[in-house]
Amino acid sequence: MNKTALITGASRGIGKAIAKEFAAQGYDLYLTCISSIEALKEYALELEQTYGIHCLALQADMGCYEDVMKVYEQIPALDVLINNAGISFVGLLSDMTPEEWHKVMHTNLDACFYTAKLAIPLMLQNHSGRIINISSVWGNVGASMEVAYSASKGGVNTFTKALAKELAPSNIQVNSIACGLIDTDMNKCFSPEDLGAVTAEIPADRMGSPEEIAKLAYQLATAPTYLTGQIITIDGGWT
Repeated sequence: MNKTALITGASRGIGKAIAKEFAAQGYDLYLTCISSIEALKEYALELEQTYGIHCLALQADMGCYEDVMKVYEQIPALDVLINNAGISFVGLLSDMTPEEWHKVMHTNLDACFYTAKLAIPLMLQNHSGRIINISSVWGNVGASMEVAYSASKGGVNTFTKALAKELAPSNIQVNSIACGLIDTDMNKCFSPEDLGAVTAEIPADRMGSPEEIAKLAYQLATAPTYLTGQIITIDGGWT
């Protein structure tokens, strides 16, 4: 029987790359997205045909507990949970509405609670499991004009550390990947000039690729079980 993984925010970017990596490694997959469900269904079918695995695409707002419960109704067993779904808000904090703040927190932080809460009982059945949270270097150091995003990812990092301690006796590992500047649609709000200026600050002199994050996620899913509670930074030496 294949191992199973739930990957949130899998219709594009990092989540899509992670789905491909885990499919290539023989995992059966549950993939979620909030809006691009037809495209995700097509991608799920492509992964099934290419890698001979089972892949179910589900539409859900992972920041809504009712939606997350519906997703888990489709999942009888789970080995790996990857919390990737995320959004940002770029602008002054003083210009941000409470609704915009809460939307970022619901999607980036509350979703980690919802998915982990429901994943833990499934993982306890096998006395093993991996929870991998996709975070950001801004959760470590903060970013001007991205206060809500930075705060949410900082929360993800401490959530990771605390939950790892709680679940270590049950042989469930919890780790986080703190991404630097990655070449995804999330950065399309920045001009080429702005991206060039930031890239010039990175010792590796380039953006990272979603595929690099995907490979690291798989390495964490197969790493020694003594590795838990860690925030693994991948940023080309930037921070």
